[in-house]
Amino acid sequence: MSNNLDFKIPIIDIKNLYSEESSEIEKIANEFIAAYSTIGFSYITNHGIDNTVISDVFNASKEFHALPTNEKNKIALNELHRGYIAINTSTDVNSDLAEVKKPNQSESFMMMREAGPDDPDVKNRSYLTGPNRWPNKPSKFKERVTKYADEMTKLCDRLTLIIMKSLGVEQIAYDNLFDRPTIWLRLLYYPPQILPDNDLYGSAPHRDFGALTVLAQDQVGGLQVQSPHGEWLDVPELPNSFVVNVGNMLHRLSNGLLISTPHRVINKSGKQRYSCPFFYDPNINAVIKPQGNQVSACNPENYESIIYGDYLKYELTSTYTQHQKK
Repeated sequence: MSNNLDFKIPIIDIKNLYSEESSEIEKIANEFIAAYSTIGFSYITNHGIDNTVISDVFNASKEFHALPTNEKNKIALNELHRGYIAINTSTDVNSDLAEVKKPNQSESFMMMREAGPDDPDVKNRSYLTGPNRWPNKPSKFKERVTKYADEMTKLCDRLTLIIMKSLGVEQIAYDNLFDRPTIWLRLLYYPPQILPDNDLYGSAPHRDFGALTVLAQDQVGGLQVQSPHGEWLDVPELPNSFVVNVGNMLHRLSNGLLISTPHRVINKSGKQRYSCPFFYDPNINAVIKPQGNQVSACNPENYESIIYGDYLKYELTSTYTQHQKK
């Protein structure tokens, strides 16, 4: 692997994320824009999420993945993209970053925003909207996982609002985009990979679909990010931090200013790896188009308008065997 000493993933301190001082908020926004318009990844520290909440979700993940396969398959991934995703059932065939022919070497549990019968998006039968699938065991699994998802949603609500305002997006436009956001919490397990196999990945090179990804990872390592020079560089765990990256929708909303950076996972450690990525995306029916101060007569829109749910349906149908059966 190449090593570029000039490439460093920035660390952004967000301890003043909820401050009423505009100067403190502007500082966070400016650091974010600087990082994501050049590199596309950062660590965030002083995020305010209690360590117990984080350790609880990792323990829930480990206990779930330790269950027998037939037990996990009782909540196999459904048409609403909720439940258990077995190993060898997702392949990033749409990747323009590598020729991917083999499925990802990971398994996971997926939850999304809980939506009951009175939810507006359920009433209009929006794509992927509905209830989650929960296993009968381990004990307190739903409680621990839901608590983490709720805390991460609050964090991303605030962080995304600050970013969008910094980009000159009006409050009403922000609300139209992120009212009832599409959230995903994925509890990932990567078994040790058998080496050598140059085209087998824990997670093949890809860019994320949505707005923000906030990742909690263990100490095993394996996450790699592509530098602006095209090199794949390790992103090790930084204690008491999250790794954050921008997805394709925030890239489009910012008219290309914010970079949706390629990344991948290769578990060469010989150990089991666990990670808990949380994805915070626009509402499933949101119209995604460039807006704010990145669109002007001198800088016209670089992307056409799309409906987020339409984009997702194409991507999920291409990637997951479960959706191909529908």
